[in-house]
Parts: sequence; C-alpha cells; structure tokens
Amino acid sequence: MGSKKRESSSKQESALENGEDKQKLNVISENADVEPSKKRMKKEKKKKDIELPEVENVNDAHATPASSNAHRAPLNSRERKKHRKLKDKVRHSGEGQKIDSGAEKMEVESKNDGNESGGTSSSGGGLLPKFHIGVFKELAAVDASVREAAAKTLAVELRQVQNAYDKLENKDEVEDKSKLEAEKDDGLNNCAPSVRYAVRRLIRGVSSSRECARQGFALGLTMLVATVRSIKLESLLKLITSLLEVSSSMKGQEVKDCLLGRLFAYGALARSGKLTEEWKSDNNCVLIKEFTKCLIDLAAKKRYLQEPAVAILLEIVGKLPEEALLEHILEASGLQEWLEGATEAGNPDALLLALKIQEKVSIDHKFNKLLPSPFSKSALFAADYLSTISSCLKESTFCQPRVHSVWPVLISYLLPDVIQDADSASGPISSKKHKKSRKSSSADEDMEKNLVSFCEIIIQGSLLTSSHDRKKLALDVLLLLLPNLPATYVHVILSYKVVQGLVDILSTKDSLLYKVAQHFLKELSEWVVHDDMRRVEVIMALQKHSNGKFDCITRSKTVKDLMSDFKTESGCILFIESLITMFLDEGQSSEEPSDQIQTTDDNSEIGSIEDKDAAGTLGTAEFLKSWVVESLPAVQKHLKLEQDAAKFRVEKEVLKFLAVQGLFSSSLGTEVTSFELQETFRWPKSAIPSALSHMCIEQLQLLLSNAQKGEGPHAVASGVEAKDLGSYFMRFLGILYNIPSVSLSRALNSDDEKAFKKLQAMESQLSKEECKCSTTSDASKIHALRYLLIQLLLQIILRPGEFFEAASEVVMCCKKAFASSDLESSGEDEPEEDGAPELMDVLVDTMLSLLPQSSAPLRSAIEQVFKCFCKDITDDGLHRMLRVVKKDLKPARHHNSDSDDDDAEDDLLGLEEAEESDEAETGETADSDQQTDESEAVVGVDAVTAELPDASDDESDEGMDDDAMFRMDTYLARIFREKKNQAGGETAHSQLVLFKLRVLSLLELYLHENPGKPQVIKIFSNLAQAFINPQTTEGSEQLGQRIWGIIQKKILKAKEYPKGETVSVAILEPLLEKYLKLAAKPFKRKKSASNPSKKKQSASWSRHRLINSLARSSTFWILKIIDASNFSEFELQKVCDILQHILVDYFDSKKSQMKCEFLKEIFRRRPWIGKQLFGFLLEKCSCAKSQFRQVEALDLVTEVLKSHSSATEKTSEQFLKSHVPKLSNLIKHLVTNMPDKQARRAGVRKFCGKVFQMLATFKLSSSFVDALEEDGCAACQSQLGDTYLALKKQV
Repeated sequence: MGSKKRESSSKQESALENGEDKQKLNVISENADVEPSKKRMKKEKKKKDIELPEVENVNDAHATPASSNAHRAPLNSRERKKHRKLKDKVRHSGEGQKIDSGAEKMEVESKNDGNESGGTSSSGGGLLPKFHIGVFKELAAVDASVREAAAKTLAVELRQVQNAYDKLENKDEVEDKSKLEAEKDDGLNNCAPSVRYAVRRLIRGVSSSRECARQGFALGLTMLVATVRSIKLESLLKLITSLLEVSSSMKGQEVKDCLLGRLFAYGALARSGKLTEEWKSDNNCVLIKEFTKCLIDLAAKKRYLQEPAVAILLEIVGKLPEEALLEHILEASGLQEWLEGATEAGNPDALLLALKIQEKVSIDHKFNKLLPSPFSKSALFAADYLSTISSCLKESTFCQPRVHSVWPVLISYLLPDVIQDADSASGPISSKKHKKSRKSSSADEDMEKNLVSFCEIIIQGSLLTSSHDRKKLALDVLLLLLPNLPATYVHVILSYKVVQGLVDILSTKDSLLYKVAQHFLKELSEWVVHDDMRRVEVIMALQKHSNGKFDCITRSKTVKDLMSDFKTESGCILFIESLITMFLDEGQSSEEPSDQIQTTDDNSEIGSIEDKDAAGTLGTAEFLKSWVVESLPAVQKHLKLEQDAAKFRVEKEVLKFLAVQGLFSSSLGTEVTSFELQETFRWPKSAIPSALSHMCIEQLQLLLSNAQKGEGPHAVASGVEAKDLGSYFMRFLGILYNIPSVSLSRALNSDDEKAFKKLQAMESQLSKEECKCSTTSDASKIHALRYLLIQLLLQIILRPGEFFEAASEVVMCCKKAFASSDLESSGEDEPEEDGAPELMDVLVDTMLSLLPQSSAPLRSAIEQVFKCFCKDITDDGLHRMLRVVKKDLKPARHHNSDSDDDDAEDDLLGLEEAEESDEAETGETADSDQQTDESEAVVGVDAVTAELPDASDDESDEGMDDDAMFRMDTYLARIFREKKNQAGGETAHSQLVLFKLRVLSLLELYLHENPGKPQVIKIFSNLAQAFINPQTTEGSEQLGQRIWGIIQKKILKAKEYPKGETVSVAILEPLLEKYLKLAAKPFKRKKSASNPSKKKQSASWSRHRLINSLARSSTFWILKIIDASNFSEFELQKVCDILQHILVDYFDSKKSQMKCEFLKEIFRRRPWIGKQLFGFLLEKCSCAKSQFRQVEALDLVTEVLKSHSSATEKTSEQFLKSHVPKLSNLIKHLVTNMPDKQARRAGVRKFCGKVFQMLATFKLSSSFVDALEEDGCAACQSQLGDTYLALKKQV
C-alpha cells in the first residue's frame, strides 16, 4: 500500500516539474482506480492531500513577489481543496476527462512558473537565494562530467540557500509556505524548504532505472549531505526507509529498483563522511550501529546486494578508528549472526569483511570460525582452516566474469609486495643464487609453505575439480598471483593438475574454456617477457607436467615461442642448467603420467618423437628427457648475440652435455671429475636407453653442423680452437676418451675402432695444417674436411659397421689432397699404384656412397666439402652424379635396329604421356655418341639380383673403376630389391627419389661455382633428358620441380654461360637439332588411351606444354652460346643446315607443330641465321604444300627483311638486290594463286605492300618489275591495284 502511494505521488511530482504529457497522469489514475478498503482510502487521501501540493509550494516560491504574502495564503488553501476534490472524483467515478483537464492545468501552471522564474526557486519570496531545479535532469545524464557539474551546482546553491535560511530571524514567514513539508515529520525541520525538497527527490531518484539516474542522484546526495550540515543523519535513515520501502504488492522490477535505491542511498551516506562526523561529535552515537544493521539487513535480502553492501560497510570501516569499530560496527545487531553463518552458507563477503576488520583491530574471538584464532599468516593458510573456508571461496563465482574482492585480499596476505620487489631487482641471475637466497630466509620458506597449501587445497582441491565457472576462477586467481610471485615459486602454481587442466582444455577447440586458457597462456607469456628466470621456470613447469609434449597436445606454439625469446647469455645458460638438472634428476619426471593421446606437432621445435621412435623403445618417462635433448641445440638456434664469444660459450655447454650423455658412460658411479678440464660430469642413476643415446648423438651432429654454417667465410687465425666448436669437441672427446673409468657408450668392433682412431689423428693433423695455411681457399678446404671427419666419427658410433670404409677413404683423400710432412708421417699409407684413380674421382665416389644413408648434418658437411672442391671435379665424377639422376625403377625397353623412324624419335624425345606409365620408355639420346645406350643402364626390377654390378652392362660406365661402381651401385641394388617389398616403411621409389634430390643439391652447387665451364652443357643435357623422361620424375612432383628449377635458374637464366674456345660445336649441334625437333613435336595420345579421364588428359597436356617451353628456351640458350663462340663459317653453316632441315619439315610435313612465332624469335635474336636462310625461305614459300603455312611463313620473310633494314644502307641494298629475282618469283606466285580465304588474301597484300615499300626505299623497283615479266605484272595489277601502280610509277 505504501508503494502505491509513493509511486503515485512520485509520478505526479515528476509530471508537474518536468512538464510531462497527459499519458503519465492517466497511468497514475489507472493505478489509483483500484478499489481500496476504507482504511486504505483514508490513508491514501491523507497522503495525497499532503504530497500533491508539495511541488506547487516550491513552484509558488518561484513566482515573483508581485502579490503580498497575505494574499497568497488563502490561494494555497483553495488549491489544496481543489486537488482533493479532483482526486476524490477520480477514485470514485473514474472520470478521465477531469483528470486530463487537471493535468493540463497543472502542466500550464508549471510552464508558466518556469517561464516566469527561469526554472529557479527563491523560497521566502526573495529572502533566500535562487535554486535551479533543472540540475535534477542533468543528474541523470550519461556523461559523467555533466553529472559531476550538476551535483556540484546542486550542493553549492543549496548550501547558499541553507546559509541564508539559517540567518533569517523570523523563519515563520518561510515556514508558513511549506507547512506541508513540516506535516510529513521528516526530521528536516532545520533545513530550508528547497533543501528538504532536494533531499526527498534525491532519495527517490536513486531508485530510478532511467539512464544514469542512480549514479547521478547518489552523487548529488553525497555532495549535498557533505555540504549542508543541517541535514541530520537520523532523518536521512528514516527517509530512506520510508521512501524506498518494499511492500508485498510490488513486482520484481519494482522491488529491485527500491532495493538498489536503498543501496545507492546508503553508499551516498557512507561516502559523504557524515557517519565519521557523527562519531567524532558523539562517541556514544547509535547511528553507526543502525547504519550497519541496515546494510546487513539489505545484504540478506538478495544475493546481488551482498557484495556491494559489504563494500559500503568496508568504506565506513576504513574511515573509522579502531575504537569505533569495536564499539559500534562489531556490536551492531545481526552482524555476529551473519558472520557466524558464513562458512555454512558459503558467504565470501562475510570473509572479506572479517579480513578487512582484522587488518585494523586484533580481536580473534569476534569472528569464531570465520578467521583462525589466534590470527596469523601461517594459521590463515593452514590446511584445516583453508578447508573450512573453501565453501566461501567457491561461492565467489556468482560475480563472474569479475573476480570477487576477497581474492586480492587473500593474495596480499599470501604474497606481500616486498618479496616481489626483491625478486625483480635480482634480474635474470643464476639459479644457484636464487636457491641460496630462498633457503636463507625463514620468511621465504613460510611463504612457500603457505603458497603450496593455498594452491593444493583451494586451487587444485576445490576449484579445478568443480564446475567450468570455478575452473575459470582458478585460472583468474593464478593470474592475480603472478605480479607478486617470485620466479622460484612458479612450479607451485603451475602444478601437475593445473598444467593437465590446461592441456585438457586446449586439446579441444570446442571446449567451453578454450579462450580462457588461451588468455591465461597469453598473460603468462607477457609476464615472463623481461625476466629470463620466470621464462625458464614457466617452460620447465609446462613441459615437466606434460612429459615434454605441451605444444604437441595443445597444438600450439607456446613453449616454442618462449624458448625462442632468450636474448641474453645468462638466460640461455640458466635454461641449459635447468634442462640438464631435469635430465639428470630422476625425481623430476612427473609422478602422475599423462593419459593424453600422443600426438604430433609440426609447429613444435621438437617435432614428432613418435616418428623417430616408431618401435616404441622410448617409454613415457623418456619423452621428457628426449625433449630436453632436442631442446638444447634449439636454445642457441634463435639466439642473436652481438659477441661471438658469448654464443660460443653457450654452444660449449650444450656440446658437453650431449657428448657426455650420448657418447660415454661411467663404470664407477654417476659422477666423474676431469682434472684437465676442471669439471665434474654426471650421468643419471638409471642407464640411458639406446634410443635416447642415439638422439644425443644426432643432436650433437646437428649442433656442430649449425655451428659450421654460422661461421660464414672461414677466417684463418692462430687460435683456431678459440671459437671453433669442432676443435673444442675433438679435444673434449680425446680427454674423456682417455679417462680410465669412462668408456664409449657403445663398444666398437676392430674395424670401427681403427677408423675411429684414424679420424681422430687426421682431424688433429688437419687442425694444425689449417693454422699454417697462407691462403683462404686452402683453409676453407681443410676446415670443411675437418667437419666431415667429425661427422663421420659420430656416424661410426651411431651406426657401427657401416661407415668405416668410407671413413678410411676420406682419410686417404685428406692425405693426398694436403701432402705435407705431417700428413705423410703415417706408416699405414698404401703405396700408389700405376693407373690409380684421380683424387677427385675417389672423393666424389665416396661422397656419393655416403649420401643415400647420411643424416642431415652429414649431408651438410658433404655439401661444404663439395663446394670447396667442385672446381676440381673431373668429367668422370660429374658423369657419375648425372647417372644417378637419370636412374629409374622402370624396366627398359630394348628396340630392334629396324624400328621405324617415328618410334625412334619418340624414344629420343621421351614424350610418352603420363597416363601410359606402364608402357614407358627411357629417354635415349641417339645423337650423342657418349650416351647411345643409356637406356640399357636402367636395370629392370625382375632382372635385379643381389650382385647388381655384374648385371649392369652400361657402356657409359666404362670410365668408372670397379670399386667406385660397387660403392654406388650397391645402394641402388638394395633399392631395386626393396621395390618388391612395398609394405611398411619407405618404398624403394621414395628412397631413390631422395637420393636423386641429394645429388641434385651437389649439382646445383657445382653450377653456382662454375657457371661458365663447358661442363655446364653436359649437365644441362642430362638434366633436360631426365626431366623429359616421364619415368625419371614419375611419382615425385618435387623431383620434377627441382630439376626444372635448376635448369631455369642456374643454366638458362644464369648471367654467365659457357663460351669461347672451350666450347665444341660438335656437342651443340646434336643438342640444337634435338630441341628443335622437340619444339615441333605434336601432342600425341596413345591408342590404348582412347577414353582418358579429364584429369589425366589435363596433366598430359600441361606436361606437353612444359616440355615445349623447355625446348624453346633451350634452343635460344644453345644459339646464344654458338653466337658468343668464335666458330668458323663452315661450323656455322652446319648450324644453319640443322635449322633448314627443320624448316623443310615445317613446310612439307603436317605433323610438325613448330610455331611461327618461335622461328620469328630465332631470326630476331640471331639475324645471321635469317640472312643465311633467306633464299631458302623464299623458295619454300613459293612451293609450299599448304596455303596456311605459305601465308604464315611470309611473316618469317618480313622478319628477316626487317632485321636487315637496320644494317648499313649499302649492305642492305646488296642483300636485297641479290634476292630480287626470288622475291619477284614469290610475289608472282602469290598474286597468281591468291588464297581463297579473305584473311589470308589480306595477309598476302600486306606482305606485298611491305616488300614494295622496301624496294622503293633502296631504288630496286625497276629490277623487280623487270623480273616479274608481263604475266606477273598483270597479276599484280589485278590483285594489288594501287599498291603495285605506285611502285610501277617509280620505275
């Protein structure tokens, strides 16, 4: 009932003051039209009689003092009677028209008052200052600055009104005009009428949901109460309760507005400082207790009011002294009961209030179970107490996504700011110093103990095992811990359960908490940006609790990105020490192994361990160690240090660990001390699995390879070992190898051990020789050979019994390459025999035998050696490399000597389509004497036996010695034998493709270093043949693209090319003829492929166009070489004869697909060819079998004439004069036999016009006309008309 009265009066006042329309008053009437009881009607009538004229009293005060006070008093009385009668009629009869008229009347009066006074009030007829009521509208503005300005204006004006009111001697005059306010008994008797009105309206305004009314009116109330001292706190509390009372008849939104209004009103009182003033003036004041009780009662009504109510109470707690807290706050009615039930009800706000009060007072018994007694940090984070308050903390999720205020308070107890300052000041120092400082302080130990207890019970035990909201809260709380968390405690918050929770969430993108976990990792990454100690601890925690597979399972780059951001030497050393400690410490492995499925991750630095250990030799416990092994070389991979010495120190630490764990084992305990190195080396207590030992050696090879690549051009220095990782490794290896209690992890047989010692001795000798070198080129060769020896040494340990022969041959090559007294001192050198192979041939054979089965670091070392020695490679060595590229697994087809010419050409050009791979033929080069029977070298699968060298009868292999052939062909034979076994592992075809790709890398290096040598032509011929042959690149698009790329970039488009006297025309002529025929080759379909699929047909057509493009480019390149070389006229005539033969097919054969534009381009680039063939062109155009070819060939004649028109006038005239008879014969034939098609006739006329123009230019018109004879002239005049007549006039 109170709600109805308050609502109606409030709405009527709003309509009167703001000039609202009639509709609002109709709503008021409808609400008032409910049939009330007599008692309710009486109360409502009394209420209306008092409140309705309230605004009018203020509005009347706005009016100018034109009439006397005696005249205004009866006017107010009449108005009140009028309104009472109007409302009675509305309630009893519901006549809306009178309500409308009343509303209109009140609206007009309000407008008139506003116009007269400008929206101001001067209570007391000019005795008091003016008050602008328009500020109330601005209090609800969205703009905060507007609200603040309005609140300040409100407070200033009302303070001036109140001060003037207090100075009045006779207040009756003003009181008479506001008796209705006094009748309300609101306790504001000492306040001016405008102040009383403002207070009531501000209290009602905080319950409005319009825009920002609550915020603005609460601010206005705060400033007004703080400014006007006459406003009593007791009166305000009564007004808030009465004006914002909640009745049973209210609906949900109405109840919410009233409760929120009370909350904002109480907040305004708390911020005004009125309570503090009341206590200071009277220590026995009961208003603080009453205010506390009101807030507690309000907090108990609705859950959403609980936290803000406590926040208001905490604001009062912060302003009051300890005495007031003890006697007033804690003694307030209902507070103790509310606190006692907090643990059972799960009330985080009660816990927050207790903690905040505890900061100011030391009373333990007042909080019972809510706080430990006696209170201390250790008791606050004791396991029993945390279990008690866990229900309170779990219920703090109701305010999500915001984190409840109780968590920052707990964290401030848990991690004081002082600890973080000390930790951040230390910077990225070594882990040992951190551990010493941590253990030296008992306070740090207590803090770690409290943190462990908090994380285990609250984070892991209560939140992570509960709902999604609480899991999110757990991650948010961990983020709150980060700013003040010492780096040494990262492992506490990133525990096994936390990391596993992140893994579970991030492994599925559809997870509800996926974005939450991503945000957590992002914040964690930003936290470690400037602190290497933090970065190390985070990486170790994530990988330790995921068995080294955090990136793999979560499909992210979190760990990889963290590892790639180390920028300092100290940070890298710290990370390496942590990795080594994790590897050696058996307790570091997670006691709770992950049950996640093992997945691969292409983005991870470690790659896929499953691929490297498909047999499953690495158990779950070894995955973490395998990550450690693979991460160590990656530390320096992204490291960009300005000083090479710092990078070298980092590499040394990694090298020592990998060498110790991969190469050696100790027979006496797990620690060995080297007095020479002054270091102690450790091994894990349990033996390292062989797979893990192999991984260490592989990473050691990779480390040495990267170090060699990063050196750049080798600079000869006296102290090679100072920054040479290879020299340091060999010295380190020799020292540990000579320690009695240390032995190689894998026992070597006699052959391997002998090769091992040879490699050691040779590397040592080469190292000394490198220091003595006077030239950079020789130093680079020795340096490359040294690293090849080191890689071979590691390969002998990694794969026993496979590399000792190759190692011995490399050692022999080193002795022959650098025949100094030191290198020849060995007594085991074999005597040189007559007819022994060349040094470079042996070196090439050895490298080719190593390539198929070599690791990436060994291949890199081979490429470095090849790059240094490629200028000395012999033709035989080059031929062996090209032979590998042209090998294929398809059976060769042998042809009879009486085969047709077309078939022979097909075999020569290798143009069988891709879909006919089952009938594929090898690309034979019949025109090359050295490669006549190359197809016979391709051994069929069925014909392969265990002894492949005996089965090979390739004549081109005669230049290879038996040992060389055996070394290379043994691997090829194994590939062919494995072709039958296609199931499991790599197929023979894929292995052969891989071998070819590696050989192509060597050929690319050769072309890069020797672009102008004549051997480039041989390489080009063989690579082009391999590309054209469909069996060579079949099944491997990568191989075809690689060959195409080398041909285009390194040969055809290279700036340098073979030229000069070293180039033989005998080699170029067959190549030119071959590619001219290839350019004219038509696109053929096999008879068996009558209905090919669209995909195969498209692929076949694309391949044909690609080969045709290669043929054209190759022709231009060959002609460029011929043009740049000083060949005799006889040799050049042979070249022209080849082109003439091609032109014969172009004119006479329908099968020829030679493009006219291609021939025009040849004549444009090489004018001398057009000059030699011009007479032949004129004759063939006259007697061509096809009109189409005849007309098309006219463009060729025009191109030759155009190219010679730019020469000297005399030369051009002589050239044209010598061919006038043939020109006249051609034109006579053309005009006599004009084509039927109009386009072709136009082409003939255009050609004739150009010829006539050139003849006129050189004044040869007369001789041309004479050569035409009468019948020719008649035909020209008939067909050409004015064009010919213009020429004839010049005769």
